[in-house]
Amino acid sequence: MGEEQEFPAGAVDVFDERLYFAIVCGKPKPTTSTHYFSIDDDLVYENFYADFGPLNLALLYKYCYKLNRKMKSFVMTKKKIVHYTNSDQKKQANAAFLIGCYAIIYLKKLPEDMYKILQNGNVNYLPFRDASFGTSSFHLTLLDCFHAVQKALQYEFFDFRAFNLEEYQHYERAENGDFNWIIPEKFLAFSGPHHKSKVENGYPHHAPEAYFPYFRDHHISTIIRLNKKMYEAKRFIDAGFEHHDLFFVDGSTPSDSIVKKFLNICENAEGAIAVHCKAGLGRTGTLIACYMMKHYRMTAAESIAWIRICRPGSVIGPQQQFLVDKQMSLWNEGDIYRKKRREQENGNKVAVTFILSGVDDISLRDDLGKASGKEDIELYSDDDEAISVTQGDKLRVLKSKRQTRTTSAAPLSVILQSSVQNPRSDISESSCITKRTTRSSAGGSTLRGVIPERKKRIALHQMRLMKLWYSPGSAALCLQNVLDQLFQSY
Repeated sequence: MGEEQEFPAGAVDVFDERLYFAIVCGKPKPTTSTHYFSIDDDLVYENFYADFGPLNLALLYKYCYKLNRKMKSFVMTKKKIVHYTNSDQKKQANAAFLIGCYAIIYLKKLPEDMYKILQNGNVNYLPFRDASFGTSSFHLTLLDCFHAVQKALQYEFFDFRAFNLEEYQHYERAENGDFNWIIPEKFLAFSGPHHKSKVENGYPHHAPEAYFPYFRDHHISTIIRLNKKMYEAKRFIDAGFEHHDLFFVDGSTPSDSIVKKFLNICENAEGAIAVHCKAGLGRTGTLIACYMMKHYRMTAAESIAWIRICRPGSVIGPQQQFLVDKQMSLWNEGDIYRKKRREQENGNKVAVTFILSGVDDISLRDDLGKASGKEDIELYSDDDEAISVTQGDKLRVLKSKRQTRTTSAAPLSVILQSSVQNPRSDISESSCITKRTTRSSAGGSTLRGVIPERKKRIALHQMRLMKLWYSPGSAALCLQNVLDQLFQSY
């Protein structure tokens, strides 16, 4: 049988007749001129409910690391490299997400171009959905994810040259804090602290004091709590942090007043901001997305996509459409904010307080500052917690349980620490999906002012990320050698 007959029908050329992507029914046989590989069973999304992707930042990093090794391998110099996936629609979507992101990050492909390449032959990929049951009311497409990754590159939200895989995997675990950076040196999303450290219903709770060392080391100055009190704010305040309460009901959407207060606090914060609700997913992701839309002119879909890539399960149910509905107004607010800021920098003597506060109440910081205990919210008792099981409670118990299973069933993770089809026409015709603006207008030039400020600190930030939390240097070197040997066998 000739080489042309063995090459998968429908395989798409991703890069220069060297890198291909294919959907196949079985496992292709390698040839002298073609190398096949699949990640379907190696890089797996850990779902909460009916959600199945996109894969998180750590898995994307692992994929890029693996594929870069193959592309640069001397023994594969003259071989075609084919990433293949099977007939499972969810696997197809995640596989396409990985190779598409790789092409955007390393091959400088544009999101639209990469999406068209993957759709060759009218392939329709299953859209991603939120971490809930029932019919999905909001479709997050591959193209949304590709644009999110491109924007994240543009605004330096991540840099795989300085990415610390071990740190990401360590701190995302419930027992180690359950937190993720969404925007480095700006926003950290985390599960809500408890009044004391304990394990309850399988989920490890952490007292505020458990976070102090990391928060101080990473220049976090401000804590924003969105759920009812599970600890006294005074414990953070006495330790030198600002603390604000902006409560709204679990699973619901914030009022305009809460959105404005949140944005005002974040725009005036001296350091990074740590935001939490019960699980640090729904309410937390929703408000961080509002900031991203205002200050980076990202679309609602792009914001949701990036936050989920960083912290899977974020933004749930009605919160998705809420962000779509807020998109235009937040874009307009951001345009006004940047215009006033430019005027100030050009010598316009407009009071800084009014510029940053916008239309917010001047007395806001007095109301929501260090005396945040003025909120009419009481501490939960143990009885209240037992009776009132919320969406956030369920999500973090699920996360803790699945991570426990992963630890006991994934020996390969120790080695790695060292270093998808629904017809598109059916989706668009669905009556439960509201049409939305999926692309933000070209606004890179108007936003460049936010990048230099972050560049001043990026070197220090990258140095911090490169520190290993618990692996000795000699062990890391040993594991790297093992990793190198493994890749030679592919």
